[in-house]
Amino acid sequence: MMTAHRMMIIDDNHMNLELVSYMLEANGYIVKVESGAVTALNSIPEFQPDLILMDIQLPDMDGLELTRRLKADPATSGIVIVAFTAYAMKGDEAKMIASGCDGYISKPINVSTFISQVQSCLP
Repeated sequence: MMTAHRMMIIDDNHMNLELVSYMLEANGYIVKVESGAVTALNSIPEFQPDLILMDIQLPDMDGLELTRRLKADPATSGIVIVAFTAYAMKGDEAKMIASGCDGYISKPINVSTFISQVQSCLP
């Protein structure tokens, strides 16, 4: 039996957290939500997510800064980090990939394609 992937959602929008965690859990994923970068940084080593959905505009630290920190640390550099953001202007996706994000999903999410978008980011 394949073990369920562990997903962390880092987002300060409560409605986003609720909807996305519900969808992921309904599809068999183990989900942990964090509303800030600092609390996420503390819980990542213990939770050991396979994938992080990273909001870029966080109240306590920029999501791209958190991504750079995680990718620079050998203990967390293998975690797939997907930019999860309303920034959808031309060039934004490239900027996020350049900062170390492995993928990009724009908000608001498309409920019919969201799970397949997440699955396509997994190794």
